[in-house]
Amino acid sequence: MSLIKTDNNYTLPDGNVLINFSGGRTSGMMLHHILEANGPLPDRVQVIFANTGREMPETLDFVAECGERWGIDIKWIEYRPDLTESPHRHSYVLVDRESASVDGEPFRAALERKHWMLPNAVGRSCTKDLKLDPVRKHLSHDMGWKAWARTLGIRADEPSRIKPSRWKTRPNWYPLADAGLTVRDVNEFWRAQPFDLRLPTNNGTTWLGNCDGCFLKSEAKRARLAREYPKRFEWWVNIERLATEKRGRKGGRDMTFRDGQPYSQLGKYVQRQGDWIFDTEDALCQRDGGECTDI
Repeated sequence: MSLIKTDNNYTLPDGNVLINFSGGRTSGMMLHHILEANGPLPDRVQVIFANTGREMPETLDFVAECGERWGIDIKWIEYRPDLTESPHRHSYVLVDRESASVDGEPFRAALERKHWMLPNAVGRSCTKDLKLDPVRKHLSHDMGWKAWARTLGIRADEPSRIKPSRWKTRPNWYPLADAGLTVRDVNEFWRAQPFDLRLPTNNGTTWLGNCDGCFLKSEAKRARLAREYPKRFEWWVNIERLATEKRGRKGGRDMTFRDGQPYSQLGKYVQRQGDWIFDTEDALCQRDGGECTDI
């Protein structure tokens, strides 16, 4: 499955290695297995969690607890507009559980810089601006890395998400997929642990994973957010409204986060007749377990 092959599925490949930790149960299990197979990680390995400010508080607690319990340094990165005091004009800052944004501040800052052009299914600017670019700049500028393997928490039961990297110097490594592990293995693993991600699950997956109201989540999941977490859903309604106002438009499909119902309209439907009418199909980016990738 991976283009990278190692002695066993979790032995670190040669060279620099980035371990993407999304804050979900799947990537958490992946991190544990890598630590178990390799022991203390060398300096050539970086474990990074990119916070958008729209993760649930339980996700932030989970990332912090994994680091504390397993004795691993997890770097928390957040997007910031170009910082004039930085010699490299970095677009990120390093934070921790106490200083991490919790109300979408990095997300809004990225939208302001992009003149309020909302992300969409063919232009996932949120993934690029809030995750890929800050991580890349940290590794290339601060760490001085020229190349690295990208470790991604994608399982064997997600074959459509397993693809080669678009960058020759940053090949993808899929240790869980290579090991043949599925969502059942993830659930069995966490049942045996003394702690877990404290978010509700549906058929073994965490529907609130990653950005709470991501446009790539199904209408059913976003409608559930409107019903069970109305204040969090209102943030997305306001962002969509602001984008329309800032761009001087009166609406239109290109101004919604996902082809289909705008957030404001979705919320009105939920208030009137519940969320039973909405589709349950997610886009690949957010399909299962809250893993957000660029592929």
